[in-house]
Amino acid sequence: MSKKLVVGNWKMHGDRAGNSELLAGILAAGPLPCDAAVCVPFVYLADTAVSLAASALRWGAQDVSAHARGAYTGEVSAPMLRELGCRYVIVGHSERRGGHAESDALVADKAKAALAHGLTPIVCLGETLEQRESGQTEAVVKRQLSAVIHVLGHCAGEIVVAYEPVWAIGTGRTASPDQAQSVHAILRTQLRAATAHADAMKILYGGSVKPDNAATLFAQADIDGGLIGGASLKAAEFVSICRAAQ
Repeated sequence: MSKKLVVGNWKMHGDRAGNSELLAGILAAGPLPCDAAVCVPFVYLADTAVSLAASALRWGAQDVSAHARGAYTGEVSAPMLRELGCRYVIVGHSERRGGHAESDALVADKAKAALAHGLTPIVCLGETLEQRESGQTEAVVKRQLSAVIHVLGHCAGEIVVAYEPVWAIGTGRTASPDQAQSVHAILRTQLRAATAHADAMKILYGGSVKPDNAATLFAQADIDGGLIGGASLKAAEFVSICRAAQ
């Protein structure tokens, strides 16, 4: 059985001193039983690369441009991220889809750009509370994933998928293990129809994952780890979640 993957999404948090302390705390815990990474704000990627250069902890960014270069003020390209040693990049987070009106097509193009330059995109999917309550969960997540599969073709097996129900992000609410597993199973079935590598792919769960619920979530058949928000900002909590992935 392959190791689970736990990725911290720092969002727009941190400062140089605090980041250094956080990373030192994670590294001080010793070897982790899972693959682990932190996705940090663009401005801290160089510092993070230095801090983690000799460790097994990987790093990544929280977004990427669909373009490799050009007149795109304020954007950061995949080649730039690769030059800073990034392994992962988050694309399609609900905060980008909602707050920045990112379409399924744009998310797919960003995933394609990431793969083209040696980055592993963590493609986020998820429904709002209104969509869940109206029975649209399956249709929404399948539509979002379908857009990526359509653009990537046979390369779809190289991505990481993260199911993050929008109603559970930063709210303290968490999908029950059964609710999360149900959606993960739908996504796994969809991936099996698209790639022979579906069973080896990582499908992460994100949405108020904490040390006290991580083990139960990670025990589900199709949950291969987590995309962690708030709890990734505290070394002890992030390490506890990683240990729950053993």
